[in-house]
Amino acid sequence: QVQVVESGGGLVQAGGSLRLSCTASVSIASIISMGWYRQAPGNQRELVAITSNDGDTNYADSAKGRFTISRDNAKNSVYLQMNSLKPEDTAVYYCYARQLGSTWGTWGQGTQVTVSS
Repeated sequence: QVQVVESGGGLVQAGGSLRLSCTASVSIASIISMGWYRQAPGNQRELVAITSNDGDTNYADSAKGRFTISRDNAKNSVYLQMNSLKPEDTAVYYCYARQLGSTWGTWGQGTQVTVSS
């Protein structure tokens, strides 16, 4: 089963930017969907942005216009560029990947993003 590792979280002031990276243990060509979810304290985990292997992308309304998901097939990686960050973006961000033929996806260990006001 695919394993994923995230990096790139940290502390940033409101209005700043961060770029999250997620690298898969297998060829990204075998991954049907890969993207980012987040979970703030006391909240359920929610979709931020996700991309499929046919190039489709889907963003949460809160991410549209500020966040961009991209993929680098050569590096088996997906990235989340987050601009104009707000304090309400503070959460643990999890990478998610589901391989072709798999019913369930895999989660990374999460990376903390903290946006100060």
